[in-house]
Amino acid sequence: MQDAKTQFAQRLRAAMVAAGYEPKPAVLEREFNTRHWGKPMTLHGVRRWLLGETLPDHRKLTTLADWLGVPVQALVYGSTDKHAVRERQPQWHTGVGYQDRELFDIYLRLPVPKRRLARDVILAIARAHEAEQAEATAREAR
Repeated sequence: MQDAKTQFAQRLRAAMVAAGYEPKPAVLEREFNTRHWGKPMTLHGVRRWLLGETLPDHRKLTTLADWLGVPVQALVYGSTDKHAVRERQPQWHTGVGYQDRELFDIYLRLPVPKRRLARDVILAIARAHEAEQAEATAREAR
């Protein structure tokens, strides 16, 4: 069983790196707890996952897999089935840095009325920017 825990820890660290996160207990604790609907994990608990001392239960594995964008089976067993059907990642993830991803995640956790408010503020800023760009272009054309 210890070998399975060690292999899981290696796959978890690799999945975190592949998803753009540092494989550190503090990062894992924060990111996991913002996504998991059950009892939050402690820093010590997630550290034990990363060291290969314990395995998460099936609900926690599902949360980890969803967050990291890997199949649960690949995280647990290291399955690399080349014929598996995988969901394509949205294009907007391309080139998005860690801070922007964190901001998107925070936005998605907001209640709908506050999301609308944030969206309205962003749209107002974007419209003002477009107006400034159009005015600058018009000045250059004169």
